Amino acid sequence: MSSTAELAFNSGLRTYNNYGAWLRKKYNGQRVFKVIVDGGFTCPNRDGTKGFGGCTYCNVDSFTPSVSRSTPSVREQVIKGMERARTGNRADKFIIYFQPNTNTYAPTHYLKMMYDEALSIDPENIVGLSVGTRPDCIDAEKVALLESYTDRFDVDLEMGMESIYNDTLAKINRGCSHEELIKALELVKNSKLDICVHTIFGFPWETKEMMLKYADEINRFPQITFVKFHHLHIVEGSIMGVKYKREPFPLFSLEDYTDFLCELLPLVRPDIVIQRLFGLSDWDLLIAPNWNLKKSEIQFYIDKTIQQREIVQGSEYEFSAISL
Repeated sequence: MSSTAELAFNSGLRTYNNYGAWLRKKYNGQRVFKVIVDGGFTCPNRDGTKGFGGCTYCNVDSFTPSVSRSTPSVREQVIKGMERARTGNRADKFIIYFQPNTNTYAPTHYLKMMYDEALSIDPENIVGLSVGTRPDCIDAEKVALLESYTDRFDVDLEMGMESIYNDTLAKINRGCSHEELIKALELVKNSKLDICVHTIFGFPWETKEMMLKYADEINRFPQITFVKFHHLHIVEGSIMGVKYKREPFPLFSLEDYTDFLCELLPLVRPDIVIQRLFGLSDWDLLIAPNWNLKKSEIQFYIDKTIQQREIVQGSEYEFSAISL
């Protein structure tokens, strides 16, 4: 590691556009944490509108902490979530994060009631609203609703890209095409919302070269502010989990996934803020890959490797890749 890279690592700096650092800068050093809220929504890929059973990798509980799953009301979830963040993480401010299932999959007036309730609990200390959804559950009316909060809060809309390949989306029973994501991104092209896309790396039929192409596709949409990169993990209660138990297939080791990230990050547009480099589910739901490390230990390993190899986000990005 060069002296510059070593200094950056030892000082806690990162050579990629990290969400934690972005938050600290935006909110003047205050500690801002997301409070996960389960609004009780379902999904058009589960209720029969587009399909049944959901995406083959998905057990919605695996993406929601057990403490949130066991708390019934939105108000209780927000209050308890803020208490935990204050006690455990010395949080100063909060972003309300509607995460599980499809959080725009309801009539607009119902969504407004749900968002209003969550944001009204401690408006002096809540600074943002984050809404996770599918691109096929976004329309102009719902965008307008979310934009109506931007005079008081920072609002980001998170959409599942998952893969850029329609063949993959069909295999995982996504019920949504890549063209539908593009349509949703066009809808928010000049929006006040911060747009986040979520990807999954490691579907066994996608090669490394195919996965690296995700960067080009993300780069060409200037309206994308944030990304979340996840490796594929197999969880209990999912269709893919049943198949994996019958006939295991290759999944990323921590070392291989880190190697992949070291190739991916230089291709990613440097202004894009990376909210996550990997994803984890609760231990009681995780089938594979089990890296036998805590979240902080995984983060440390990835960050240290990135620094040692002097990987810099966007160092191989070409501006011409953007579609203007």
